Amino acid sequence: RDEDRHVLAGLLRPDDVGYLGPNGRPLVRQSESSPCPLLDPPVKVPDPYGWLRDEKRDDPEVLDHLKAENAYTESMTSHLSGLRDDLYGEMLGGIRETDHTTPAPDGKYLYYSRTYEGKSYRSMCRAPLPPGGDGDGWIEAAREWDGAKESPVLPGEKAYLDVNELAEGKPYCSTGQVRPSPSHNLVAYTVDFSGDEVCGLYVRDMETGEVVDHDEGLECYGAVQWGADDTQVFYLKMDEQKRPYQLYRRTIGSDAPDELLYQEDDELYWVGLSKSFDSKYVFVRSGSKETSEVHFLDLTDPNAELRCVAERRKKVLYSVDHRSGSWYVKSNVGGTPNLRLMVSPAVADSADLWTDVVDGDGDVLFDGGHARSVSAVTPFASHTVVSGREGGLPQIWIVTHAGPDTSDVEGFVRLDFDEDAYDVGLGPNREYGSDSVVVAYDSLVTPLSSIRVPLAAPTDPGRRAVLKEQVVPDYDKAEYGCERTAVKSRDGETDIPVSLVYRRDVMDRAVANGERVPAHLYGYGSYGSCMEASFRASRRCLLDRGMVYVIAHVRGGGEMGRPWYEEPKGAKYMCKKNTFDDFVDVARWLVDDKKVTAPDVLSCEGRSAGGLLIGASINQAPELFKMALLGVPFVDVVCTMIDASIPLTVVEWEEWGNPNEEKYHNYMMEYSPINNVKKGAKYPACLLTGGLHDPRVQYWEPAKMAAELRYKQSADSGPTCIKIDMAAGHFSASDRYKYLRELAFDYAFLLDQLGLSGAVKK
Repeated sequence: RDEDRHVLAGLLRPDDVGYLGPNGRPLVRQSESSPCPLLDPPVKVPDPYGWLRDEKRDDPEVLDHLKAENAYTESMTSHLSGLRDDLYGEMLGGIRETDHTTPAPDGKYLYYSRTYEGKSYRSMCRAPLPPGGDGDGWIEAAREWDGAKESPVLPGEKAYLDVNELAEGKPYCSTGQVRPSPSHNLVAYTVDFSGDEVCGLYVRDMETGEVVDHDEGLECYGAVQWGADDTQVFYLKMDEQKRPYQLYRRTIGSDAPDELLYQEDDELYWVGLSKSFDSKYVFVRSGSKETSEVHFLDLTDPNAELRCVAERRKKVLYSVDHRSGSWYVKSNVGGTPNLRLMVSPAVADSADLWTDVVDGDGDVLFDGGHARSVSAVTPFASHTVVSGREGGLPQIWIVTHAGPDTSDVEGFVRLDFDEDAYDVGLGPNREYGSDSVVVAYDSLVTPLSSIRVPLAAPTDPGRRAVLKEQVVPDYDKAEYGCERTAVKSRDGETDIPVSLVYRRDVMDRAVANGERVPAHLYGYGSYGSCMEASFRASRRCLLDRGMVYVIAHVRGGGEMGRPWYEEPKGAKYMCKKNTFDDFVDVARWLVDDKKVTAPDVLSCEGRSAGGLLIGASINQAPELFKMALLGVPFVDVVCTMIDASIPLTVVEWEEWGNPNEEKYHNYMMEYSPINNVKKGAKYPACLLTGGLHDPRVQYWEPAKMAAELRYKQSADSGPTCIKIDMAAGHFSASDRYKYLRELAFDYAFLLDQLGLSGAVKK
């Protein structure tokens, strides 16, 4: 620990430490568009464990320290090896190892993927559609599959990309996007072999398996799209901060250099790549957290050039798709609280032509108000399917158009489901001209199912077809219960949604006898992302040992629409503390009001920005929790957000604020977990995890936080352990068996700290 070590926040001069970045150029201190003054003179931010930062991941001292931390954690948990094995066995027993995803028609084929017992990765497969087109014969054939790994799911099945083969000899393997070509003769895919999210691009013959195009020196982002035919693909390159910022067009098998079509120089903006659902356009979207701009390329015109849908306007977000000569736009233009649904002719510079989509009576379907929000728009030939939120839950609406060539609306319905809380979204849909849409549905107690809904009769249950249901061995839904409730926040006016799932006998005992039972509280609360009430078979390891699992849908997420995320009453910028206050308020409610648990049997968990939530919450109320799990946690907020050379920093200034600026510095210092560990306080047991190659939350953040906790917490605090995966990135292990092993490790630590390591599984 070096008490004199620090980083400087604010305006730096050439002779200040940190003025130059690793590339020898002055570091960016704020965005060009920021109106806020920088701290001047600069302010010192303590960084006593800054020596742990090693950009190249090759410093022997740092690597030895991480290995020593791993060895310490193993020694502290070695008595749990039997429990870890039991948990792993239960998790493995809760899935069907040999399985397949829902087949999706696309042209002459049905596409799906398979997993095989003993194999760590998926195999991408396809089978020919039965003669006569997209009939229902394949549905029954898939249902009759005998479950054997030797048996094809569908007649004529062929594996066109086996990720197990790609992963041979590699410590990590994660495919980005896998795209069959327009003719279905080739497949383009990206793959990351290190966990740092830097990918290679490959094109393979789907029949022979031969790689027909690959440049060993080409490093790209994970996105890839085909052009109008099999001759061209589009991909994205990243800058030094691993920000996708360039769009390239590559001609398959050509010696000509790839063509740069677009470059985004503003470091606030990330570039995204997509294709219209009808395959007529390629879209390149340049977006910050608050502003976006989309360019399009007409694939029906070989001489077309990129053109702009609508020039960027500050704090206006939008994205587009295409149907029958019209753009279908979701946007907050006009300052609406939520995104609205709009339509315009499919032309360049169309901003002034955008109009709200209305029904036959002239009523606006999605006006961007508080009641209803839009998250995704998928235009089919005859209908438009809209995903969004209403009443705090995900929803799907079907918009019926008056004809295939008009955007006029003649019908508008929402799909309804029986359970009070659930998760629903679009399933595998590949065909623009389909007369049905596949949705994916599950809940806290209902395993995932894929349901085909006819677009012409979406509300008729008798016309729906369940294409596939998740098989969960030895699971009896009747043994489990769930509920959705709301907890009043400390401000006296905000209702925080809370989801609970439990064994019915456990909750019955707690209610009847007033018994305090172990509980696990999970949260996230950032970026407007939602933690849905979805099914997880692995969660049964906790439930079957008598625990109640609770999800706090805290502000900063998007569960109640964008106002749940945005200022002034959400949890962004200068109201970020609402996220942490909400989480602590839910924990207190579980203990003081619902009286279902107690601090000595209450654990908590969050990952990434959810790790920030947990770090800030245990600083605020360490006495409330017995154990905390911080996965790849963003805990060194200020030091990270000061330094623009760290990947993601600049784009994140529109999420947290910029601590180089006077406006945000003190506020961020007040909640940054590593800067607010309480001296002498009794802290819960903490397990922090990280990945050596993580580009999103650098490995040194959990390493530094663990050291800070040990230095300041009281002697009677719980143990602080850290586990760094030396071969993974932000998203944990790519190997599905290794992932379950790691989850078993986490849960064993949790159960042990709550005194449940010997609990008998029901």
